[in-house]
Amino acid sequence: MAILARQVLCLSAFLCLAYARSEPLRYSVAEEGERGSAVANVAADAGLAPAQLSARRARLAAEDGRQHFRLDLGSGRLVVAERLDREELCGQAASCTLPLELLLANPFQIFRVEVAVEDINDHSPVFPEEQVTIKIPETSNPGSHFPLVGAQDLDIGSNSIQTYSIAPENEHFSVSFGSQREHDRYVELVLEKPLDREEEAEVSFNLIAVDGGFPPRSGTTQIHIVVLDVNDNAPVFKQKLYAEQVLENAPVGSVILSVVATDGDAGANGAISYQFSQSHSAFAIDPISGEIKLAKPLDFEVAQKHELNVQATDGGGLSAICKVLVDVVDVNDNAPELVVNSFSSPLPENTLPGTVVALFTVRDRDAGANGKVSLALEDQLSFSLRLAYKNYYELVTVSSLDREETARYILSVTAADAGSPPLTTTQTFTVDISDVNDNAPVFNQTSYTMYVRENNVPTVLVGAVSAFDADVGPNAKVSYFLAPAQPTEQPPCSCISVNSENGHVFVLRPLDYEQVKQIEVVVSASDAGSPPLSTNVTVHVYVVDENDNVPVVLFPSQDSSSLSSELVPMSAEAGYLVTKVVAVDADSGQNSWLSYHLLRATDPGLFVVGAQSGEVRLKRPVAERDTTKQKLVFLVRDNGRPPQSATAALNMLLLSDFSDVRLRHSSPAMEDEGSSLTTYLIISLVCVSLLFLVSVAAFVVCKVYQRRDQKAGHVLYGAGTLQRVPGDAAAAGTLPHAYCYEINLTTGSGNSEFKFLKPILPTLPPQHYPMGGGIDDDKGFPCGSITAEDSAPDKPGSLSAEQFNSLPFN
Repeated sequence: MAILARQVLCLSAFLCLAYARSEPLRYSVAEEGERGSAVANVAADAGLAPAQLSARRARLAAEDGRQHFRLDLGSGRLVVAERLDREELCGQAASCTLPLELLLANPFQIFRVEVAVEDINDHSPVFPEEQVTIKIPETSNPGSHFPLVGAQDLDIGSNSIQTYSIAPENEHFSVSFGSQREHDRYVELVLEKPLDREEEAEVSFNLIAVDGGFPPRSGTTQIHIVVLDVNDNAPVFKQKLYAEQVLENAPVGSVILSVVATDGDAGANGAISYQFSQSHSAFAIDPISGEIKLAKPLDFEVAQKHELNVQATDGGGLSAICKVLVDVVDVNDNAPELVVNSFSSPLPENTLPGTVVALFTVRDRDAGANGKVSLALEDQLSFSLRLAYKNYYELVTVSSLDREETARYILSVTAADAGSPPLTTTQTFTVDISDVNDNAPVFNQTSYTMYVRENNVPTVLVGAVSAFDADVGPNAKVSYFLAPAQPTEQPPCSCISVNSENGHVFVLRPLDYEQVKQIEVVVSASDAGSPPLSTNVTVHVYVVDENDNVPVVLFPSQDSSSLSSELVPMSAEAGYLVTKVVAVDADSGQNSWLSYHLLRATDPGLFVVGAQSGEVRLKRPVAERDTTKQKLVFLVRDNGRPPQSATAALNMLLLSDFSDVRLRHSSPAMEDEGSSLTTYLIISLVCVSLLFLVSVAAFVVCKVYQRRDQKAGHVLYGAGTLQRVPGDAAAAGTLPHAYCYEINLTTGSGNSEFKFLKPILPTLPPQHYPMGGGIDDDKGFPCGSITAEDSAPDKPGSLSAEQFNSLPFN
């Protein structure tokens, strides 16, 4: 497992290095440059267009976290962001390089940048003391060297101290300047000419240190020489160089080491005292014992080494100097530092796996194992850590996100070093998940059933549909509407409406259960996302029946003018099924339950009707005294509230014999015909009577006018007696021939014929008969008789009806 882990780490490091440029971009800049001064065009050197910098969110990151430089996104130039002090940044190091990383996104890419801060001569040499007093025995030989504490110049290279000189020039002394080993320079005062205390007890001059800058800078200290009596032995340290290590967490007052010097002189000239050539706030030395103690806490991260110059001086003024090097040993006193370079929140819930959420750097100011940092992420189900480059790490997604499941992730990244005990730092990332429209509305029911009573008032509320959307904001705002029909389907009923805001379902117009029993519509719930998502649900609206239909009697039929009739044998016993009343009700349920009742009957005790079946049966046997024709009136009533009813009538004929089958079918017609014939006879009789009266009146009026105006004509005496007057006689007013006819017409005879008899008497001359007179049998006119039964068209002397009608009767 360890080998596999190492292989995975190596592969990750190799993949991450692909993001970085193999060679860094190196630049140099002089310290103390003005803020905003350009260093170089890093975009051009990296092969990037200035427009790409903004598009790819270019930014600079420094290892120490300080923003010494900034990137001008408009031009791609690297410019100075703050005053650079090389001595503050790098101290006395030979080179001062500030590493930077140019970070780009989409895709992620790193360009390493190194800026060398060039030293300028901005510091003058400084002596630790303005005046140095040196006691020199007068017996000192020429060529003797007296060590001095050199000046300090924070600059390096040619800008550091190059020469020392004495001013004004002194014939007794010269200055020697050089180095015995690396980082070990010395300044010594050389005696050129013997001293004579009696001639000159004190000598003063200035020691000048000059650096190599342009223009050069210098520092001065005053050297005061005191000529002493003979003290021919100077102190001698046992070691020229002392070195010691001390833990950075060593307590104040701890003894670091002790320096020891000896002096061959005796007495006061052999008494040695110790002091630092220059003050050190972190250390203190015991002037008698030479013990060097810790004066204040050390910090490995501030200074890893301390160089001390210890001077031992005897009572005669002779001195010696040794060097003490103190190495500060690191302890695990610094927790790892986690610096966030970029962080993206909120994240859309449709973010793809592998998306970078945060980029951060991790460092530990400790050294060795104390500075090795490992990272841990608590929640590794949705997010993970990935090494980007060197100490850059990425927080990336590893699975799909769902805001409806988790709307916010609180991720804790813990950085721990390898010290003992280890120190840790925790950085919390709060990642909010923004909503996308990935959830369609969901109805709280798979289908809805609603009821409305028929004959409802318009725009009646019958129910409501409700849908919930798991999204938030506009993506969760649900509106309702009737789903349009598919091309192959019928359009939705126009009598249904849905409120788009609250899903209330209304019926817009009255409904009739007998026409529409059920309405099925599809309601769609749609959210306000882009694009919107919708869900359909089926709504069943059932029309509840009201008792608004009267029962309809199918049998006996009530449509014809005549009543239906049923035959009942006289021999039928009680319970005999005569017929059945059949009725229907267009309503349903309880409103269509029908009950049958005998409302009226000729003989109420003879028949009975089943309340539920409508069967008409004999209640008792038929008796001889019972009326042959029975009329029954039935009441059919439904079970609604209030109930509706209808009536039906039926005739019953009690017969003793069914041999005349035709009677069963014709008797109702005969009854109806008799009733109708009576009506027709009455109407005919009235009409004939009126016609007869009108005819008689017209006839009388006509006769009155004819008799008044008639001067000659034929006279008809009595019924059946005619006198024929020839045409020529009529003109003369005479009747030459007299005929007597007897006409007997029988009702229904087929021929209206009569006989003419020849005159019995000879023709008489014409005589005038007054109007109004009759033919008198006493005048001697013989009469003949005509009998319709005896007359025939083929008999001689017979007269047909047509001929009779053509006779000129007056």
